[in-house]
Amino acid sequence: MRVPLSWLREYVDLPTGESGRDVQAKLISAGLEVETVEQLGAGLKGPLVVGKVLTIEELSGFKKPIRFCTVDVGTANGTGEPQEIVCGASNFAVGDKVVVILPGGVLPGNFEISARKTYGRNSHGMICSARELGMGDDHDGIIVLPPEHEAGTDAIELLELVDEVLDIAVTPDRGYCLSLRGVAREAAIAYGLPLRDPALLDVPGPNSYGYEVKVSDPAGCDRFTARTVTGLDPEAGSPIWLQRRLQKAGMRPISLAVDVTNYVMLELGQPLHAYDRTRIEGVIGVRRAQPGEKLTTLDGQVRVLDPEDLVITDNRGPIGLAGVMGGANTEIDDAGASTTDVVIEAAHFDPVAIARTARRHKLSSEASKRFERGVDPQAAAAAAQRTVDLLVLLAGGTAEAGVTEVIAPSAPHTITIPADHPDKVAGMAYGRETVVRRLQQVGCDVYGADELIVTVPSWRPDLRDPNDLAEEVIRLEGYENLPSTLPNLPSGRGLTESQKLRRRVGRALAGAGYTEVQNYPFLGEAVFDQLGLDADDPRRITVKLANPLSDEEPALRTTMLPGLLHALRRNVGRGAHDLALFETGLVFRPSGEEPAPPRLPVDRRPTDAEIAALDAALPRQPRRVAVVLAGAREQAGWWGQGRPTQWADAIEAGRVVAAEAGVQLIVRQDQQAPFHPGRCAALLAVVDGEEVLVGNAGELHPRVIKALHLPERTSAMEVDLDRLERASGGPVVAPRVSTFPVATQDVALVVDGSVPAAEVEGALRSGAGELLESLRLFDIFTGEQIGAGKKSLAYSLRFRAPDRTLTAEEASAARDAAVAAAAERTGAALRGA
Repeated sequence: MRVPLSWLREYVDLPTGESGRDVQAKLISAGLEVETVEQLGAGLKGPLVVGKVLTIEELSGFKKPIRFCTVDVGTANGTGEPQEIVCGASNFAVGDKVVVILPGGVLPGNFEISARKTYGRNSHGMICSARELGMGDDHDGIIVLPPEHEAGTDAIELLELVDEVLDIAVTPDRGYCLSLRGVAREAAIAYGLPLRDPALLDVPGPNSYGYEVKVSDPAGCDRFTARTVTGLDPEAGSPIWLQRRLQKAGMRPISLAVDVTNYVMLELGQPLHAYDRTRIEGVIGVRRAQPGEKLTTLDGQVRVLDPEDLVITDNRGPIGLAGVMGGANTEIDDAGASTTDVVIEAAHFDPVAIARTARRHKLSSEASKRFERGVDPQAAAAAAQRTVDLLVLLAGGTAEAGVTEVIAPSAPHTITIPADHPDKVAGMAYGRETVVRRLQQVGCDVYGADELIVTVPSWRPDLRDPNDLAEEVIRLEGYENLPSTLPNLPSGRGLTESQKLRRRVGRALAGAGYTEVQNYPFLGEAVFDQLGLDADDPRRITVKLANPLSDEEPALRTTMLPGLLHALRRNVGRGAHDLALFETGLVFRPSGEEPAPPRLPVDRRPTDAEIAALDAALPRQPRRVAVVLAGAREQAGWWGQGRPTQWADAIEAGRVVAAEAGVQLIVRQDQQAPFHPGRCAALLAVVDGEEVLVGNAGELHPRVIKALHLPERTSAMEVDLDRLERASGGPVVAPRVSTFPVATQDVALVVDGSVPAAEVEGALRSGAGELLESLRLFDIFTGEQIGAGKKSLAYSLRFRAPDRTLTAEEASAARDAAVAAAAERTGAALRGA
């Protein structure tokens, strides 16, 4: 909401020296979000005057039309002689009144004006457009003023070019501040000054000879006021002051009738609509739309209506979307040149119905923004009267005596609140007198002593319970006055083991060269086809969002990979080709058999059984960590050759994660989408004595890479952190550094090419016994020397005892035992034996 300070002063006598910054500070302390204060006319310097065009000479020989004009500027130039000016605009004629800035003047943006020779003529000044004066973005042509303004009149004052405009971000619960009336009320409270309420008008009562209106849905429209003005001058235009106020508030002047309704909406907060009376056929009605009905709205779009839409009708059918936008078949044209009789609508509609209609049709308007936040129903008659008064004053119309008001009876909303309730909420003593005074300033009627009965004003539909009233007292007394107290936390509590594991995993992956990213947990089901998942893959069972941020991603993720791969593709597209990304977060794995969630009460704490029933309705939400890699894993340089990313790097990332949980991963060959069937590993861990799959790693399938437009050889890994934590068996114990020397034994074993190296490693570990400190595969060899279908695996075994130095015999015995176990379980034989 843009609020010109000059307009605000009409309703509140702000101190004379008070600047926009001062008012901003006051309103912010009262709880309004005043984002900026725009200084209109900053740097503008005269002489800037009204000029009358005397002659126009069209200059030829140039690429665009150029005119040499003489303009009467009165005595503003010191001589009274006509001013010679070269101008490139062509929307004015001899006799028109224009805005002229003379040499020595400065336009906004520090654009200094001086006499100069251009297009072969001397130009002494400039004829100005609205954009050049900072009045708006309209650059269609020169400003042509009404003829009654005398040449030489100061245009800075006439056009109200110097002003301050407060830009307020109105929160959904403060809809009354989408009007000058609402902001003025807050300013009056903040300064302790009286308010001149623009809605306090003498309004005639309803009678039986107003324009006929029939409301078929009183729940959707509980108040409808209709007034008629006839005999409007179709040539009458909006006066400068009205146009300028609309422009400062961020609206474009259109025609007098439309401008007046917009002006009153900004002033009182009540949206209005003016119909061309000659284009309405029969009774105006309010009802829900019928299936299949269509309406062409003012923006030219043909809209198929929903049965939940509230519509305004006449005998032909819908003529407007209630509270959102009018229809094209009854509109007043932009110039208003053919409209002499208008019917003014001032109604109050159900906020929920308007909000749903606006979102359903993706049609947000100034009217819908106000209705869905709550409009004062008692202001409808005053807004209609204000509109009538302005049309009669500015267009010479005649207000018909008929006044139509259709009202659904309703009682004012009352709230019972203990007088000390705000004290308890704020943690400080205000006292009954302060509470009553602040609530009365808001507009409430307050009765009672210790137990207050508060009648909420009609313009505050957001005040529904005692806590809302307590908030009003607290904000008006000043949030900055609330005492600062720290909560008493129990000692001895820190991070849980799960939190510690997540932090260790993040630090380890970052230390291994990965960059952490955070993605939205949403996906579209089309990505499952791109990943090559089977039709019965459990990852295709998703939780659908009732109100997704994007219709293209309406489900919660069941795997971390889509978001990570999207981030990888986006960064590759921006020129980053060597990437290693990781992310930790929850995935959502419904079984499809979860019960419907219960509706929890709001007047008490839910019972343990109700909370358990709610938990049972939730899908499983395991915590995962995933990585994706592409490009070079090691850069080339003067130090040597680089190395591209391989599937083994993704497996190693899984080992890095498992090591932080104190788990030794078992790696086996696997076939799992979206991985390459020959370069996919299953990552397993021992949980309660059994091997459990904790994740997969490897290179992505070429079809997946093509479908997602990823770099070749892109690899990925995804691991279930919750399962790793269960496999860890408790907190990770720091390794003990032994003071005794290590004994290293190397062995090369020949096995069938189909035997996984992980099986050989497991056999060696089990056979080596407790003296084995570490084991590392350092070479793989295939060739004629070891036979067809065979491979040689070379391992380095490190042995150490915690209490003594091992003898050569003990180390050799442990090595032989490891080799024997490998031979028994995998058929391995010592190379060269």
